[in-house]
Amino acid sequence: MITVRLDQDQINVRAGPGTNYEKVGVLLPGQQAPAKGKSAGGDWIMIEYLGIPGGVAWVFSSLVSVTPGALPIIEPPPTPTPLYTLTIDPTLAAQFIVTPIPTRMPTFTAPPPLVIPTFQDATQIQLPGGIPMGLVIIGLGAIGVFIGLFTLAQGR
Repeated sequence: MITVRLDQDQINVRAGPGTNYEKVGVLLPGQQAPAKGKSAGGDWIMIEYLGIPGGVAWVFSSLVSVTPGALPIIEPPPTPTPLYTLTIDPTLAAQFIVTPIPTRMPTFTAPPPLVIPTFQDATQIQLPGGIPMGLVIIGLGAIGVFIGLFTLAQGR
């Protein structure tokens, strides 16, 4: 015999040894039922449960107390077929299939030849008439100083 433990509310009674089997009823705390056998791992106990086809059902062993005695190991019923199967809608999946369009790769084009500019030596540049560039710079500096002194004298 099995007895539902008093610290439990109500326990589920199932068509086979596992939570993936259909729930066929409940047992209340303190309720008893005759034990017929146990699953290979010993986690589930097969009980006599009248009112359903076959008259037997399964309860989880840690939720009940078992009267001492050896229970035979019972072959469980076949695993139930799920009510639905997880499949992908082919129309939806087709939207995410990306087929790359083949394109021709560009051909190699050689770059134009590299032209390195060359500069004349700045020391060799002279103005028309043979006047050196340094003399022109010194002359412009002297004019600038002269204009600066003139504006300074005008300001007083």
